[in-house]
Amino acid sequence: MELGLSDTQEMFLDATCKLLDERSGPARLRELVNDPLGFDRPTWEQGGRLGWYAMFVPEKYGGGSVSGAAVPDAAMVSEAMGSRLHTGPFLATNVVAFALAEAAGADLQERFLPGLADGSLVGTWAVADRDGDWSASSVGLVAHPDGDGFRLEGTKSYVHDAASADLFLVNARTPEGPIQVVVAAHAPGITITPLDSLDLGRRLAEVHFSGTPVSRPDVVGEGEAATRAIERQLQVALVLQCAETNGVTQTALDMTVGYAKERVAFGRPIGSYQALKHRLADHRMWLEGSFATTAYAATSVQQARPDAAVAARIAKSHVGRWSTHTLHDCIQIHGGIGMTWEYDLHLYFRRAISNEMLYGAPYDHMRQLVDLVEGNGR
Repeated sequence: MELGLSDTQEMFLDATCKLLDERSGPARLRELVNDPLGFDRPTWEQGGRLGWYAMFVPEKYGGGSVSGAAVPDAAMVSEAMGSRLHTGPFLATNVVAFALAEAAGADLQERFLPGLADGSLVGTWAVADRDGDWSASSVGLVAHPDGDGFRLEGTKSYVHDAASADLFLVNARTPEGPIQVVVAAHAPGITITPLDSLDLGRRLAEVHFSGTPVSRPDVVGEGEAATRAIERQLQVALVLQCAETNGVTQTALDMTVGYAKERVAFGRPIGSYQALKHRLADHRMWLEGSFATTAYAATSVQQARPDAAVAARIAKSHVGRWSTHTLHDCIQIHGGIGMTWEYDLHLYFRRAISNEMLYGAPYDHMRQLVDLVEGNGR
């Protein structure tokens, strides 16, 4: 597995980090806390010009990734965003772009991929039901047959940036099995209810569908094809989320190491005490494991290897568990200041805790790993 970056990737990452340093970070997040959208439109548009949302889009629709491997390239950007607490629907829009590029017909691709690639359209993935199940096998939303199309009845929850989305990629069930459709955000029968989020930089919502019409051309996939497509989309989402969490954890750990070098107790920096040295070294070790499992999962998902489902869930299980463990201890090492509103550490803590649960908690993915291994007879 190639761990280094090419010259082109380095240039792309440098441009990304420069923009994020100028327009993201804890100070900008605080400014957006009460903003209904929760992200900065000019920064979103500039990201479109850099190619943040074009990586999964074929070149004929205005897309392309810098290395030809969209998943690792997108993970690289996601990690940089996590380290700076960037806000906005980067992950959700890229999952929608991936889904349409891989599973949709030419008509849907022509209608939506160019706009997704340049940032003029915002897409989001409406997959989870109210019980927080993110798998394709548990779908409460019903698509009732209606002439040549369907009518959607039910609710999707924990939908990222629903209020700013132009289109929803929705999982539902029909009498014949699962189905995945594209629904315009302005379609009749849609009601969006914002949810309180632990992460102050993330907007989540419930999306209610009450007789929302869906025409046959808006169907992305049905039956087993839809089940396989949703699984692939989840794998991409997990990789991007893990990469973001790694960036969050890296920055929080660096903050804590710096604090431990400066905070003096009993006449010496607290970082000079052996007990704290060991704790910080352990956290660095777990973080290196997070980088490794995420990098392997990115490559495996990109190449659609037989172990992609396992690799993505191992990454989620490891990153989700140990990132929050590390952030908890970062708060403890800081002492009282780590719990104050004015200090930035709690913003990173909120992002890590939120990411641990979104797209399935680590223990959910551990159970799925058992099922995957038993299903393969190993």
